[in-house]
Amino acid sequence: MSYKPVITNVTKASSNDKEGLYEFIIKLADGTECRAFYNRFPEWRMTNISRLLKTPCPICRKDFICKCMEAFTGELEDQMIGDNWIEKTTAE
Repeated sequence: MSYKPVITNVTKASSNDKEGLYEFIIKLADGTECRAFYNRFPEWRMTNISRLLKTPCPICRKDFICKCMEAFTGELEDQMIGDNWIEKTTAE
């Protein structure tokens, strides 16, 4: 079984506009929530992602800290930029 993360909602948790640093909470279709850190300069780039420990990991099924979501950084970043989640969230 191959895991395909699909973003359903994004909220801005915090930001430092001067430094161009942003923290987003990403909700996925399977109920998983992740915290993603972005740097705005020179262009939007995800610097780190971690799963919030509200539900077990959908990949390894661990109920504690794991690094499985880091393998999907590219897919999640493509969705964040391609579906304009960043623009929608930072405009609020």
